[in-house]
Amino acid sequence: MREIDYFLSLNSPWTHLGAARFAALAARHQVRVRVFPVDFGVIFAATGGLPLPRRSPQRQAYRLQELARWRDHLGLPIQIHPPHFPANETLAAQAVIALRESGEGEKALALAHHVLKALWEEGRDTADPATLAALADAAGADGAALIKRAEEPGWAALRARDTEAAIARGVFGAPSYVLGEEIFWGQDRLDFLARRLEAG
Repeated sequence: MREIDYFLSLNSPWTHLGAARFAALAARHQVRVRVFPVDFGVIFAATGGLPLPRRSPQRQAYRLQELARWRDHLGLPIQIHPPHFPANETLAAQAVIALRESGEGEKALALAHHVLKALWEEGRDTADPATLAALADAAGADGAALIKRAEEPGWAALRARDTEAAIARGVFGAPSYVLGEEIFWGQDRLDFLARRLEAG
């Protein structure tokens, strides 16, 4: 079975805008997805990117225009200014990693996408352990047990290693879908990923 390594930020509206389409694409082509909720602060520092608050006013203004365009184009009711953005994504990321490392990749993917929807559509605080437990339940996991496990310190070290591995593979932005040696950066590149999968 083919695999796609899915490098994402649990704060990224662009990841959320592509989430449902990517999940459907992977299912249609029977591709295994490995979810990597890496630290894009570290990745930006290593690859020349800038975190949102440090970008020029022009770039920040254009980002808002693009979010509104994509929201309307895709019919997704995202909030352009969600109340809890940016959320501290540490615990959520560690919960996703804990599921992935337990061999529950489908639940890891579902949880990541539930977190993004909660932040961008529902205005929920995705750093809150009770909120995360409920989202994990919705993804088919035992939420309370998972959040307790996610608080273990070893997951932070694994996330740091995943982040360094992403940099080594050429990842610089979220979302990045990596198939073999090819990187498809951005939800607006899903059509190219689909063509690559169709080509075999």
